[in-house]
Amino acid sequence: MTSEPTAAPRPAVRTWAVEDLPALDFDPLLLELLHEEPVARIRLPFDADHEAWLVTRYDDVRAVTSDPRFSRTALLERQVTGMTGHMVASKAALNYADPPYHTQLRKAVTKAFTGQSTKRLRPLAQATADRLLDAMERSGRPADLMEHLHGPLPMAVVCDLLGVPDEDRAELASWPDLILSSGPGPEGSRAAKAQIHGYVGELLERRLAEPSDDLGGVLAESLADGRVDRDEAVSLAMAILISGAHAVRNNSANMVYLLLTRPDLTDRLRTEPELLPQAVDELLRWIPHRNGVGLPRIALEDVEVGGVVIRAGEAVYASYLAANRDPAVFTDPHTVDFDRTGVGHVSFGHGPHHCMGAMLTRMESEVMVSTLLARYPELRLAVRPEEVPFQSKGLIRGPKELLVTW
Repeated sequence: MTSEPTAAPRPAVRTWAVEDLPALDFDPLLLELLHEEPVARIRLPFDADHEAWLVTRYDDVRAVTSDPRFSRTALLERQVTGMTGHMVASKAALNYADPPYHTQLRKAVTKAFTGQSTKRLRPLAQATADRLLDAMERSGRPADLMEHLHGPLPMAVVCDLLGVPDEDRAELASWPDLILSSGPGPEGSRAAKAQIHGYVGELLERRLAEPSDDLGGVLAESLADGRVDRDEAVSLAMAILISGAHAVRNNSANMVYLLLTRPDLTDRLRTEPELLPQAVDELLRWIPHRNGVGLPRIALEDVEVGGVVIRAGEAVYASYLAANRDPAVFTDPHTVDFDRTGVGHVSFGHGPHHCMGAMLTRMESEVMVSTLLARYPELRLAVRPEEVPFQSKGLIRGPKELLVTW
Protein backbone atom coordinates (compact mmCIF):
# COMPACT_ATOMS: atom_id res chain seq x y z
CA MET A 1 0.00 0.00 0.00
CA THR A 2 1.44 3.37 -1.01
CA SER A 3 1.29 6.26 1.40
CA GLU A 4 0.02 9.71 0.50
CA PRO A 5 2.79 12.27 -0.17
CA THR A 6 3.59 14.49 2.76
CA ALA A 7 2.93 18.10 1.84
CA ALA A 8 5.33 20.85 2.87
CA PRO A 9 4.27 23.32 5.57
CA ARG A 10 2.15 26.21 4.35
CA PRO A 11 4.40 29.22 3.70
CA ALA A 12 4.07 32.67 5.22
CA VAL A 13 2.06 35.15 3.16
CA ARG A 14 3.95 37.66 0.98
CA THR A 15 2.52 41.13 0.36
CA TRP A 16 2.97 42.00 -3.31
CA ALA A 17 2.38 45.71 -3.92
CA VAL A 18 2.94 45.36 -7.72
CA GLU A 19 4.45 48.82 -8.03
CA ASP A 20 5.41 50.39 -11.35
CA LEU A 21 8.84 49.20 -12.50
CA PRO A 22 11.34 51.06 -14.69
CA ALA A 23 10.99 50.34 -18.42
CA LEU A 24 11.26 46.57 -18.96
CA ASP A 25 12.80 45.63 -15.62
CA PHE A 26 11.61 42.24 -14.42
CA ASP A 27 9.67 42.11 -11.16
CA PRO A 28 12.23 41.22 -8.45
CA LEU A 29 9.63 39.44 -6.29
CA LEU A 30 8.72 37.11 -9.14
CA LEU A 31 12.36 36.20 -9.61
CA GLU A 32 12.84 35.65 -5.89
CA LEU A 33 9.81 33.37 -5.69
CA LEU A 34 10.78 31.45 -8.84
CA HIS A 35 14.14 30.56 -7.33
CA GLU A 36 13.33 30.33 -3.62
CA GLU A 37 9.60 29.72 -3.12
CA PRO A 38 7.96 28.57 -6.37
CA VAL A 39 4.60 27.86 -4.69
CA ALA A 40 3.95 30.91 -2.53
CA ARG A 41 1.14 32.65 -0.65
CA ILE A 42 0.48 36.26 -1.70
CA ARG A 43 -1.63 39.31 -0.99
CA LEU A 44 -2.23 41.71 -3.89
CA PRO A 45 -3.25 45.40 -3.68
CA PHE A 46 -7.01 44.76 -3.60
CA ASP A 47 -8.96 42.45 -1.26
CA ALA A 48 -5.82 41.75 0.70
CA ASP A 49 -7.81 39.78 3.30
CA HIS A 50 -8.49 37.03 0.75
CA GLU A 51 -5.09 35.49 0.14
CA ALA A 52 -4.08 33.38 -2.86
CA TRP A 53 -1.37 31.01 -4.01
CA LEU A 54 1.09 31.93 -6.74
CA VAL A 55 3.00 29.39 -8.86
CA THR A 56 6.02 30.53 -10.88
CA ARG A 57 7.85 27.45 -12.25
CA TYR A 58 7.21 26.53 -15.88
CA ASP A 59 5.97 23.00 -15.16
CA ASP A 60 3.74 24.11 -12.28
CA VAL A 61 2.26 26.96 -14.33
CA ARG A 62 1.41 24.59 -17.17
CA ALA A 63 -0.04 22.06 -14.72
CA VAL A 64 -2.32 24.55 -12.96
CA THR A 65 -3.55 26.19 -16.17
CA SER A 66 -4.47 22.89 -17.84
CA ASP A 67 -5.83 20.92 -14.86
CA PRO A 68 -9.67 20.85 -14.79
CA ARG A 69 -9.52 20.70 -11.00
CA PHE A 70 -8.70 24.43 -11.12
CA SER A 71 -11.73 26.45 -12.19
CA ARG A 72 -12.24 29.94 -13.57
CA THR A 73 -16.04 29.72 -13.25
CA ALA A 74 -15.74 29.22 -9.49
CA LEU A 75 -14.14 32.67 -9.33
CA LEU A 76 -17.59 34.20 -9.75
CA GLU A 77 -18.52 32.90 -6.29
CA ARG A 78 -15.30 33.90 -4.49
CA GLN A 79 -13.54 36.99 -3.26
CA VAL A 80 -9.86 36.80 -4.09
CA THR A 81 -7.02 39.24 -3.55
CA GLY A 82 -6.43 40.86 -6.94
CA MET A 83 -4.82 43.49 -9.13
CA THR A 84 -7.84 45.78 -9.43
CA GLY A 85 -10.90 46.74 -7.44
CA HIS A 86 -13.20 45.96 -10.38
CA MET A 87 -13.94 43.03 -12.66
CA VAL A 88 -12.19 43.64 -15.98
CA ALA A 89 -14.09 41.02 -17.99
CA SER A 90 -17.83 40.40 -18.22
CA LYS A 91 -19.20 37.46 -16.23
CA ALA A 92 -20.35 35.99 -19.55
CA ALA A 93 -16.80 36.15 -20.89
CA LEU A 94 -14.46 33.38 -21.96
CA ASN A 95 -12.17 34.39 -19.09
CA TYR A 96 -14.61 32.99 -16.52
CA ALA A 97 -15.63 29.89 -18.46
CA ASP A 98 -14.52 26.28 -17.94
CA PRO A 99 -14.80 23.42 -20.44
CA PRO A 100 -17.11 22.21 -21.90
CA TYR A 101 -18.89 25.60 -21.86
CA HIS A 102 -15.61 27.36 -22.60
CA THR A 103 -15.06 25.06 -25.59
CA GLN A 104 -18.52 25.92 -26.90
CA LEU A 105 -17.83 29.66 -26.66
CA ARG A 106 -14.47 29.38 -28.41
CA LYS A 107 -16.05 27.43 -31.26
CA ALA A 108 -18.28 30.43 -31.91
CA VAL A 109 -15.26 32.49 -32.98
CA THR A 110 -12.45 30.12 -33.99
CA LYS A 111 -13.47 30.40 -37.65
CA ALA A 112 -12.21 34.00 -37.57
CA PHE A 113 -8.79 33.07 -36.09
CA THR A 114 -7.47 30.58 -38.61
CA GLY A 115 -4.17 30.91 -40.44
CA GLN A 116 -6.19 31.82 -43.52
CA SER A 117 -7.80 34.73 -41.66
CA THR A 118 -4.41 35.99 -40.50
CA LYS A 119 -3.14 35.70 -44.07
CA ARG A 120 -6.12 37.77 -45.26
CA LEU A 121 -5.48 40.48 -42.67
CA ARG A 122 -1.70 40.77 -43.20
CA PRO A 123 -1.83 42.92 -46.40
CA LEU A 124 -4.40 45.14 -44.69
CA ALA A 125 -2.06 45.53 -41.72
CA GLN A 126 0.87 46.29 -44.02
CA ALA A 127 -1.12 48.89 -45.95
CA THR A 128 -2.22 50.48 -42.67
CA ALA A 129 1.37 50.58 -41.37
CA ASP A 130 2.57 52.23 -44.59
CA ARG A 131 -0.23 54.81 -44.48
CA LEU A 132 0.39 55.59 -40.80
CA LEU A 133 4.12 56.03 -41.30
CA ASP A 134 3.51 58.28 -44.33
CA ALA A 135 1.44 60.50 -42.03
CA MET A 136 4.12 60.35 -39.34
CA GLU A 137 6.73 61.61 -41.79
CA ARG A 138 4.49 64.50 -42.80
CA SER A 139 4.16 65.48 -39.13
CA GLY A 140 7.94 65.82 -38.84
CA ARG A 141 10.66 64.71 -36.47
CA PRO A 142 10.75 63.73 -33.68
CA ALA A 143 7.58 61.63 -33.76
CA ASP A 144 5.77 59.54 -31.18
CA LEU A 145 5.45 55.94 -32.37
CA MET A 146 2.68 55.30 -29.81
CA GLU A 147 0.57 57.98 -31.47
CA HIS A 148 1.49 57.24 -35.06
CA LEU A 149 1.92 53.44 -35.20
CA HIS A 150 1.57 51.28 -32.09
CA GLY A 151 -1.74 52.80 -31.04
CA PRO A 152 -3.65 53.02 -34.33
CA LEU A 153 -2.37 49.90 -36.12
CA PRO A 154 -3.56 47.21 -33.63
CA MET A 155 -6.89 49.02 -33.33
CA ALA A 156 -7.20 49.07 -37.13
CA VAL A 157 -6.40 45.35 -37.36
CA VAL A 158 -8.89 44.33 -34.69
CA CYS A 159 -11.49 46.58 -36.35
CA ASP A 160 -10.73 44.90 -39.70
CA LEU A 161 -11.16 41.55 -37.95
CA LEU A 162 -14.50 42.53 -36.41
CA GLY A 163 -15.75 44.46 -39.42
CA VAL A 164 -16.02 47.85 -37.69
CA PRO A 165 -16.61 50.59 -40.30
CA ASP A 166 -13.93 53.29 -40.68
CA GLU A 167 -16.25 56.04 -39.47
CA ASP A 168 -16.79 54.29 -36.09
CA ARG A 169 -13.15 53.58 -35.23
CA ALA A 170 -12.18 56.87 -33.60
CA GLU A 171 -15.02 56.41 -31.11
CA LEU A 172 -13.56 53.08 -29.92
CA ALA A 173 -9.94 54.16 -29.54
CA SER A 174 -9.77 55.22 -25.87
CA TRP A 175 -12.05 52.61 -24.28
CA PRO A 176 -9.60 49.68 -23.94
CA ASP A 177 -7.16 51.79 -21.90
CA LEU A 178 -9.85 52.72 -19.40
CA ILE A 179 -10.84 49.10 -18.88
CA LEU A 180 -7.37 47.53 -18.68
CA SER A 181 -6.03 49.81 -15.98
CA SER A 182 -5.86 49.66 -12.22
CA GLY A 183 -5.78 53.47 -12.04
CA PRO A 184 -9.10 55.10 -13.12
CA GLY A 185 -11.15 52.87 -10.84
CA PRO A 186 -14.39 50.97 -11.30
CA GLU A 187 -16.53 53.93 -12.46
CA GLY A 188 -14.43 54.76 -15.51
CA SER A 189 -14.03 51.09 -16.37
CA ARG A 190 -17.76 50.38 -16.08
CA ALA A 191 -18.66 53.39 -18.23
CA ALA A 192 -16.21 52.35 -20.95
CA LYS A 193 -17.47 48.76 -20.88
CA ALA A 194 -21.07 49.97 -21.16
CA GLN A 195 -20.19 52.05 -24.22
CA ILE A 196 -18.37 49.18 -25.93
CA HIS A 197 -21.20 46.78 -25.01
CA GLY A 198 -23.73 49.08 -26.62
CA TYR A 199 -21.65 49.58 -29.74
CA VAL A 200 -20.88 45.87 -30.25
CA GLY A 201 -24.55 45.00 -29.77
CA GLU A 202 -25.46 47.41 -32.57
CA LEU A 203 -22.72 45.98 -34.80
CA LEU A 204 -24.05 42.44 -34.36
CA GLU A 205 -27.56 43.63 -35.21
CA ARG A 206 -26.18 45.05 -38.45
CA ARG A 207 -24.40 41.78 -39.20
CA LEU A 208 -27.58 39.80 -38.62
CA ALA A 209 -29.23 41.91 -41.32
CA GLU A 210 -26.16 41.95 -43.60
CA PRO A 211 -24.07 38.75 -43.17
CA SER A 212 -20.29 38.97 -43.71
CA ASP A 213 -17.14 36.85 -43.34
CA ASP A 214 -15.57 39.02 -40.64
CA LEU A 215 -15.68 38.19 -36.93
CA GLY A 216 -18.81 40.31 -36.46
CA GLY A 217 -20.49 38.18 -39.12
CA VAL A 218 -19.21 34.92 -37.58
CA LEU A 219 -20.60 35.94 -34.18
CA ALA A 220 -23.90 37.04 -35.67
CA GLU A 221 -24.18 33.65 -37.41
CA SER A 222 -23.48 31.84 -34.11
CA LEU A 223 -26.09 34.02 -32.43
CA ALA A 224 -28.68 33.28 -35.13
CA ASP A 225 -27.94 29.53 -34.89
CA GLY A 226 -28.40 29.56 -31.11
CA ARG A 227 -24.81 28.52 -30.37
CA VAL A 228 -24.36 31.62 -28.20
CA ASP A 229 -26.78 34.12 -26.72
CA ARG A 230 -26.58 37.88 -27.13
CA ASP A 231 -24.60 38.54 -23.92
CA GLU A 232 -22.09 35.84 -24.86
CA ALA A 233 -21.68 37.15 -28.41
CA VAL A 234 -21.17 40.72 -27.23
CA SER A 235 -18.78 39.60 -24.48
CA LEU A 236 -16.67 37.61 -26.96
CA ALA A 237 -16.43 40.56 -29.34
CA MET A 238 -15.60 42.96 -26.50
CA ALA A 239 -12.81 40.72 -25.18
CA ILE A 240 -11.22 40.50 -28.62
CA LEU A 241 -11.57 44.23 -29.25
CA ILE A 242 -10.16 45.25 -25.87
CA SER A 243 -7.29 42.78 -25.54
CA GLY A 244 -6.40 42.84 -29.23
CA ALA A 245 -6.07 46.60 -29.40
CA HIS A 246 -4.49 47.20 -26.00
CA ALA A 247 -2.12 44.27 -25.53
CA VAL A 248 -0.65 44.32 -29.04
CA ARG A 249 -0.13 48.08 -28.89
CA ASN A 250 1.92 47.87 -25.75
CA ASN A 251 3.85 44.71 -26.47
CA SER A 252 4.83 45.75 -30.00
CA ALA A 253 6.04 49.08 -28.57
CA ASN A 254 8.02 47.21 -25.91
CA MET A 255 9.70 45.26 -28.72
CA VAL A 256 10.68 48.41 -30.58
CA TYR A 257 11.89 50.10 -27.38
CA LEU A 258 14.10 47.11 -26.63
CA LEU A 259 15.47 46.97 -30.18
CA LEU A 260 16.26 50.70 -30.13
CA THR A 261 18.16 50.32 -26.87
CA ARG A 262 19.99 47.19 -28.08
CA PRO A 263 21.68 48.07 -31.40
CA ASP A 264 23.26 44.61 -31.51
CA LEU A 265 19.79 43.06 -31.80
CA THR A 266 18.65 45.64 -34.35
CA ASP A 267 21.75 45.12 -36.50
CA ARG A 268 21.17 41.38 -36.46
CA LEU A 269 17.62 41.78 -37.77
CA ARG A 270 18.69 44.24 -40.44
CA THR A 271 21.33 41.84 -41.77
CA GLU A 272 19.22 38.69 -41.28
CA PRO A 273 15.58 39.72 -41.88
CA GLU A 274 14.61 36.06 -42.26
CA LEU A 275 15.13 35.75 -38.49
CA LEU A 276 12.19 38.04 -37.79
CA PRO A 277 9.49 35.44 -36.88
CA GLN A 278 11.90 33.65 -34.52
CA ALA A 279 13.06 36.99 -33.08
CA VAL A 280 9.50 38.15 -32.42
CA ASP A 281 8.81 34.91 -30.61
CA GLU A 282 11.89 35.37 -28.43
CA LEU A 283 10.87 38.94 -27.65
CA LEU A 284 7.42 37.68 -26.67
CA ARG A 285 9.11 35.29 -24.24
CA TRP A 286 11.55 37.78 -22.76
CA ILE A 287 9.50 40.99 -22.44
CA PRO A 288 7.60 41.30 -19.12
CA HIS A 289 4.43 42.40 -20.86
CA ARG A 290 2.18 42.79 -17.85
CA ASN A 291 2.22 44.00 -14.28
CA GLY A 292 1.57 41.37 -11.63
CA VAL A 293 -0.64 38.48 -12.71
CA GLY A 294 -3.87 37.85 -14.61
CA LEU A 295 -6.94 36.01 -13.35
CA PRO A 296 -6.57 33.22 -10.79
CA ARG A 297 -8.33 29.86 -10.62
CA ILE A 298 -10.12 28.15 -7.74
CA ALA A 299 -9.22 24.63 -6.63
CA LEU A 300 -12.29 22.38 -6.82
CA GLU A 301 -10.61 19.78 -4.61
CA ASP A 302 -7.32 19.39 -2.75
CA VAL A 303 -4.51 19.36 -5.32
CA GLU A 304 -0.79 18.97 -4.71
CA VAL A 305 1.37 21.36 -6.76
CA GLY A 306 5.12 21.44 -6.34
CA GLY A 307 4.94 19.60 -3.03
CA VAL A 308 2.35 21.99 -1.57
CA VAL A 309 -1.32 21.13 -1.10
CA ILE A 310 -3.71 23.72 -2.45
CA ARG A 311 -6.97 23.07 -0.66
CA ALA A 312 -10.42 22.99 -2.19
CA GLY A 313 -11.81 26.53 -2.47
CA GLU A 314 -8.41 28.25 -2.44
CA ALA A 315 -7.33 30.57 -5.26
CA VAL A 316 -4.14 30.09 -7.24
CA TYR A 317 -2.44 32.48 -9.66
CA ALA A 318 -0.01 31.31 -12.35
CA SER A 319 2.74 33.65 -13.53
CA TYR A 320 3.48 33.16 -17.22
CA LEU A 321 6.18 35.83 -16.94
CA ALA A 322 8.09 33.88 -14.31
CA ALA A 323 7.60 30.60 -16.19
CA ASN A 324 9.24 32.21 -19.24
CA ARG A 325 12.35 32.88 -17.13
CA ASP A 326 12.58 29.41 -15.56
CA PRO A 327 16.26 28.33 -15.83
CA ALA A 328 15.21 24.68 -15.63
CA VAL A 329 13.55 25.12 -19.03
CA PHE A 330 15.31 28.03 -20.79
CA THR A 331 19.11 28.26 -20.97
CA ASP A 332 20.26 31.73 -19.89
CA PRO A 333 16.62 32.79 -19.52
CA HIS A 334 17.41 36.49 -18.94
CA THR A 335 19.29 36.74 -22.25
CA VAL A 336 17.53 37.76 -25.47
CA ASP A 337 18.66 35.04 -27.88
CA PHE A 338 17.29 35.15 -31.43
CA ASP A 339 18.76 31.68 -32.05
CA ARG A 340 16.77 30.13 -29.21
CA THR A 341 14.85 26.99 -30.16
CA GLY A 342 13.23 24.15 -28.27
CA VAL A 343 10.56 24.49 -25.61
CA GLY A 344 7.90 27.09 -26.36
CA HIS A 345 7.16 30.08 -24.16
CA VAL A 346 3.81 30.60 -22.42
CA SER A 347 3.30 34.29 -23.19
CA PHE A 348 -0.04 33.46 -24.80
CA GLY A 349 -1.08 31.30 -21.88
CA HIS A 350 -1.56 27.55 -21.74
CA GLY A 351 -4.40 25.07 -21.69
CA PRO A 352 -8.02 25.93 -22.54
CA HIS A 353 -7.40 29.67 -22.07
CA HIS A 354 -4.49 29.86 -24.52
CA CYS A 355 -4.93 33.12 -26.47
CA MET A 356 -6.90 32.67 -29.71
CA GLY A 357 -5.23 35.72 -31.21
CA ALA A 358 -1.65 34.40 -30.95
CA MET A 359 -1.13 34.14 -34.73
CA LEU A 360 -2.67 37.57 -35.28
CA THR A 361 -0.47 39.14 -32.58
CA ARG A 362 2.68 37.66 -34.08
CA MET A 363 1.69 38.91 -37.53
CA GLU A 364 1.07 42.48 -36.35
CA SER A 365 4.35 42.60 -34.44
CA GLU A 366 6.23 41.28 -37.46
CA VAL A 367 4.63 43.90 -39.72
CA MET A 368 5.45 46.78 -37.37
CA VAL A 369 9.03 45.75 -36.59
CA SER A 370 9.98 44.80 -40.15
CA THR A 371 8.46 47.96 -41.64
CA LEU A 372 10.25 50.25 -39.20
CA LEU A 373 13.62 48.57 -39.72
CA ALA A 374 13.33 48.48 -43.52
CA ARG A 375 11.96 52.00 -43.90
CA TYR A 376 14.25 53.81 -41.45
CA PRO A 377 17.90 52.68 -41.53
CA GLU A 378 18.74 55.45 -39.04
CA LEU A 379 15.76 54.94 -36.71
CA ARG A 380 16.69 55.83 -33.13
CA LEU A 381 15.22 57.15 -29.90
CA ALA A 382 14.91 60.93 -29.78
CA VAL A 383 15.54 60.88 -26.01
CA ARG A 384 17.76 58.85 -23.71
CA PRO A 385 16.35 55.37 -22.94
CA GLU A 386 15.75 56.28 -19.30
CA GLU A 387 13.70 59.32 -20.41
CA VAL A 388 11.09 57.23 -22.23
CA PRO A 389 7.97 57.45 -20.02
CA PHE A 390 6.17 54.19 -19.31
CA GLN A 391 2.53 53.84 -18.33
CA SER A 392 1.60 53.95 -14.68
CA LYS A 393 -0.90 51.62 -12.99
CA GLY A 394 -1.60 49.66 -16.16
CA LEU A 395 -2.30 45.94 -16.14
CA ILE A 396 -0.32 45.72 -19.38
CA ARG A 397 3.13 47.34 -19.44
CA GLY A 398 4.32 49.61 -22.23
CA PRO A 399 5.63 53.06 -23.16
CA LYS A 400 3.32 55.98 -22.68
CA GLU A 401 5.27 57.83 -25.38
CA LEU A 402 7.99 56.56 -27.71
CA LEU A 403 9.72 59.53 -29.36
CA VAL A 404 11.94 58.61 -32.29
CA THR A 405 13.84 60.29 -35.09
CA TRP A 406 15.34 58.88 -38.28
